[in-house]
Amino acid sequence: MDINAMYEALGISRQVLDFGKEIEDSLKNRFKEIDETAEYNQMKVIKAMQDNRVSDIHFAATTGYGYNDLGRDTLEDVYAGVFHTESALVRPNLISGTHALSIALSGNLRPGDELLSPVGKPYDTLEEVIGIRDSVGSLKEYGVTYRQVDLLSDGTFDYESIGKAVNEKTKLVTIQRSKGYDTRPTFSVSQIGQLIAFIKELKPDVICMVDNCYGEFVEKMEPSDVGADMVVGSLIKNPGGGLAPIGGYIAGRADCIERASYRLSAPGLGKEVGASLGLNQSFYQGLFLSPTVVAGALKGAIFAANIYEKLGFPVVPNGSESRHDIIQAITLGSPEAVIAFCQGIQAAAPVDSFVTPEPWDMPGYDAPVIMAAGAFVQGSSIELSADGPIKPPYAVYFQGGLTWYHAKLGILKSMQKLLEAGVLKKGYTQL
Repeated sequence: MDINAMYEALGISRQVLDFGKEIEDSLKNRFKEIDETAEYNQMKVIKAMQDNRVSDIHFAATTGYGYNDLGRDTLEDVYAGVFHTESALVRPNLISGTHALSIALSGNLRPGDELLSPVGKPYDTLEEVIGIRDSVGSLKEYGVTYRQVDLLSDGTFDYESIGKAVNEKTKLVTIQRSKGYDTRPTFSVSQIGQLIAFIKELKPDVICMVDNCYGEFVEKMEPSDVGADMVVGSLIKNPGGGLAPIGGYIAGRADCIERASYRLSAPGLGKEVGASLGLNQSFYQGLFLSPTVVAGALKGAIFAANIYEKLGFPVVPNGSESRHDIIQAITLGSPEAVIAFCQGIQAAAPVDSFVTPEPWDMPGYDAPVIMAAGAFVQGSSIELSADGPIKPPYAVYFQGGLTWYHAKLGILKSMQKLLEAGVLKKGYTQL
């Protein structure tokens, strides 16, 4: 069976396959650039592992309190080496990106402090953490106030308004690198560095934290290389490489990480406790694989942008823009199209391909959300996945793919589902 017959056996029609091949052929130079960045980041990870003398002894499990967990402590040194920071907290009991961000915020904010977002509204699940939407245990309940400065209409920073917003109470500035459920541009590391420099000029002692989710290893530098005091992310996104079954990280200034560790465990205990429970090998190996896994996901995102742009749909980023995270936003314009797209992604999965995703009222969101993720790790968005809220402008957010080939199949399958559902308008008759 040749490759075309194999795709047809997976439900991809010849017209969809030919259309995809045409797009793929046009992206060879872009893919070469991605591979060059992956090579650089691969060497960076290897160097951090070698500098910290990683050995198979670091894969041993600990239980109970986890005192003297050499593997855990060395892994955190490796993360600090990769992100060029003083310290890091990398733990399986940081259960998600939202949890890691919540720990970083609550560990470093006190009653009477003010939290500032200079990049507009944060990701939906952080609204209850902050108290934008009232929730038990929010920062608002503990006397932390919140202020935000919306982006300008072109998606850039409103420096004038940011300058006015920073005041004597401003303790921590949170910068969300990726777009979340929005169609704004993702910020480059360079842009983030310029914003941090501007804020530090206004108030040198303010803590600048970057939500780095979906951005790790997309560029050769990380926000911690351009002045971020903390960078925060999830291990079931980029840095886990698809092998980490759970976990999150916070890397940054030693004092910031220490305060976060006391919030994660307990005052007086901090980083000294927390058993690794046999997960260290998957954390190390996932980090090792991460640069090449991210490269595959990036190729899938660029492929998706060019496919759907040519079909006439608004896409962010567009097909030719530089990339700063692995997420591709596609505005499909109707609930039916969002659902069909996600069902196509699910049908391409190695796990639960027979399941039909439907929108549901997910905790932490203000509208029904549909999620497609036939993943080896539940909720892993470095694996092939797509999701979106069922509300205007009816955009879907595609990300992941542990290999480029799987990401490619997912996009082809999403096109196939849209075609079969009659969602593609006659003006899109490239198909």
